[in-house]
Amino acid sequence: MEKYAIFADLLHKFYVMSIMDIEEQIVEEFVVFDDWLDRYNYLIEMGKDLPKIEERFKTEQNLIPGCQSRVWLHAEYTDGKVNFFADSDAVITKGIISLLIRALSGQSPDVIIDNELGFLDKIGLREHLSPTRSNGLISMIKQMKLYALVYKTKNQ
Repeated sequence: MEKYAIFADLLHKFYVMSIMDIEEQIVEEFVVFDDWLDRYNYLIEMGKDLPKIEERFKTEQNLIPGCQSRVWLHAEYTDGKVNFFADSDAVITKGIISLLIRALSGQSPDVIIDNELGFLDKIGLREHLSPTRSNGLISMIKQMKLYALVYKTKNQ
């Protein structure tokens, strides 16, 4: 049985992009834009592509505290991976949460908890956000890592 588990783990690694691969892909997408207006427009487009969160998850309990805009975040744990679903009432914020979901959704709790999300600095996002949006970004990341920590603790 142990050999099968090792093989299944290796097979899974070949078919699922690692978080490092996803981050690298995001950085490559953003470097084609020379100015931040274009990058904001790209973020807005990413937000438009964010799958709709089910209305039943748009509750006060799922609102992320510390965000200027309303951001709802829901997480589910399946087969050792955390999957995130979100929505926001602000277009740039929706793009930001979409970016975070792209990087973190489908990853194990340990990967989510341990990841520094260095791609955010590489694309210059943190430095180009207003202080209130920057606080919102921090709140979104904290909430996603908190979900991962809860799922890790429950499933040990």
